[in-house]
Amino acid sequence: MQPITRLYTLLISSLLILLSACGSQPTFDTQQVNLKLTPQQLLENPSAYYGKTVLWGGTILQTHNLTDYTQIEVLAYPLGSYQRPLTDQSPQGRFLVQHKGYLEPAVYTQGRLFTVMGKLHKTESGQVGEHSYNYPVIQSEQIHLWPVKSEPSSRIQFGIGIGIHN
Repeated sequence: MQPITRLYTLLISSLLILLSACGSQPTFDTQQVNLKLTPQQLLENPSAYYGKTVLWGGTILQTHNLTDYTQIEVLAYPLGSYQRPLTDQSPQGRFLVQHKGYLEPAVYTQGRLFTVMGKLHKTESGQVGEHSYNYPVIQSEQIHLWPVKSEPSSRIQFGIGIGIHN
């Protein structure tokens, strides 16, 4: 009977470890969000979406701190599991995020993956190189900066299945 008790203890401990690993992902309340709307689609009729909540993500292109807020320019990508940007897919346009307060540009730096939920505030004219561009502008309600993936190394991971990476 004792080996069965050890097996149950090991199983329960393993499940708790798996659940705690999943708990570090962001949660976004998407009930009021049109998850299919992209920045490019929005620009076809932006006034129809003013005040609507969007959930977008992508790669940070620039971060600027202004008097009352930080502005982040993002190259949008489709979102995958946990709303993480899928940079292996085609970009979906650009957008600007206005986040009340200060965000450190050395942390919110070019190339970092970023997800934001907020209300579409307006569109703003700008330049991409010498090309005129209209940016959807989101006032952030919730942001998530994704961790930088470290260089691949030899390791063994246990999870749902067993993976061995070289």
